[in-house]
Formats: sequence, structure tokens, C-alpha cells
Amino acid sequence: MNEPINISDFSPHLFWDVDRKQLDWEKNKAQIIKRVLEYGMIRDWEIIKRHYGLDQIGEVCKELRSLDDKSLGYISVLTGIPKESFRCYILKQLIPPHWSS
Repeated sequence: MNEPINISDFSPHLFWDVDRKQLDWEKNKAQIIKRVLEYGMIRDWEIIKRHYGLDQIGEVCKELRSLDDKSLGYISVLTGIPKESFRCYILKQLIPPHWSS
């Protein structure tokens, strides 16, 4: 008996800058998953896990251009996908950091 999930079920702070009514589960799935991973609460994580499933979340994350280090580590461990398979990890390795003084 799964209740239907709505975008409005997410924490209010996740989509403060967009009209929630315009978000589509499929068209905006990368944006939804990225926001939940980086800024979401446990309840938000459970919502995307229930809606998309761990495999699809992992596949979407592999294509993200950016993801903070903690979120990358979390999704890598959870899905069993090596960090080196994520686009954001590869891009971060290609761009040298600013030298520090």
C-alpha cells in the first residue's frame, strides 16, 4: 500500500528557487536527485529512493557534472559504483585547484 508521492512532500528548502508545480519527476530527475543528495533530509532521501530506486539514482548521478564530495562518497558506497565512474569526479580531476599561498 504505497501512497502516491508528490513533489510537495519534499522539504520546503530544497526547491525554494523554482515553482514546485512546474517540476516533473522525469524531466527534472537529475535536478531533484542532486538537490536531495546535497541538501535533503533523510525523509527526502527515502522519497527519491522509493520513487526512482537505487539503480536509477546511481545512473543519474554518474552523469551529473557536479556533486559535492560527501554526496559523491555516499552515493558511491551505497550503489557500489566506484568514484572514478562518476562524471563529476572525472571533471574535478581534470581541473587543477588554485594554488594556495
